[in-house]
Amino acid sequence: MLAVIITVATLAAYSLAVFVGTRFRNSRCIGENPVPTLTFIAILFTSGLDVGLLMFPLVDFKLFSESTSYSFANPLAIEFGFWGFLVWLFYFNTTTYFCLVEPKLKLFQIPIIKWANNVAIVGTCAFTAYLFLSYLPDYVEGIENQTVYGLVGFTILFAAISSSRISFLKVLSLSSTVLFFLMIILLAISSGMGVGGFLESLFNLKDYFLNLDRFVTPVDEYHQFYLYWWFAWSIMIGQFVARFTNGLRTSRLLMLLLIVPSIPIAIWFSVLYHFFSNDLILEEHWKLVMVAVGVLFVINSLDSLIRLYSENIGFTAARVGNIFYVATNSIALASLVLFYRFTPLKIEWIGLLVIGIYCAVGIMMYHRRSELSNAAA
Repeated sequence: MLAVIITVATLAAYSLAVFVGTRFRNSRCIGENPVPTLTFIAILFTSGLDVGLLMFPLVDFKLFSESTSYSFANPLAIEFGFWGFLVWLFYFNTTTYFCLVEPKLKLFQIPIIKWANNVAIVGTCAFTAYLFLSYLPDYVEGIENQTVYGLVGFTILFAAISSSRISFLKVLSLSSTVLFFLMIILLAISSGMGVGGFLESLFNLKDYFLNLDRFVTPVDEYHQFYLYWWFAWSIMIGQFVARFTNGLRTSRLLMLLLIVPSIPIAIWFSVLYHFFSNDLILEEHWKLVMVAVGVLFVINSLDSLIRLYSENIGFTAARVGNIFYVATNSIALASLVLFYRFTPLKIEWIGLLVIGIYCAVGIMMYHRRSELSNAAA
């Protein structure tokens, strides 16, 4: 049943992206806090991706190379298909919705939609920290459990503090983006891959585009997990990113979302794939660097999500005070991380909730379609 639901939902999402990108191609998307395009790209990239981008690939490469389900393409192409290009259409749909539709209909102000949306945001926010908690021992050899929990707790606390002021987000987004690219360059140099080795690794991505249709629907349960994960992210990222759009036309926003985030993803995965395909050992100090950058990615993700659900429910630092705001959000998220750790709770459940929100909003949009007659203006 989960496979059927995610298949229908994914096909519907991609079809909607094509419709919006053509029907409203000249509509301008502008948010309440527009920023320069470079800053917008940095916010989009660091808010829409988390520590999984750093910690999953090397594990996934091995899985894909051993599984017959993925024999139609090389591991690099498969991993890119799970993270890049088409999946960013989910974010395109929601970003354009919150720029063009929500200001007119205010459907996310309806109590039950607002409640369900905030549950999805909090649940996905905690899952991001939970992933960091789960994968950290694989990257820091011999790290003790109390250190793992302490680092995750510090990350949550720092993100809660950072979310209290919008200026922190801009600095964190730009700095983590710069550090991410610097890490890629230094890691590529240390591998000795050179330009030729990099291009050879990068060329493996052709398998993704040659088999693009295979990534539209879930290949297996693991791919299904990823798709539910992206659905869980999609509404909140669109809602957050829409605030920073600076008047981009819908057609340009579509191309930006499809291409720009996929470029650093392709570069990063290609460098890591060189290590995997040549049986190179990733030295411990590089793993620590990846963890450090991963901490920044987690902080960025949690910052944007904490800010979003806090503003949605009126629980802002300005209203309740900085200390109470930071303490409450930190305790709530830390508790939910433990809930993921010690209960059967899965991100697929949050993804199902988000798909349900899509269905409800779609039905209400249809019944109030006359109010959208000027959306393409």
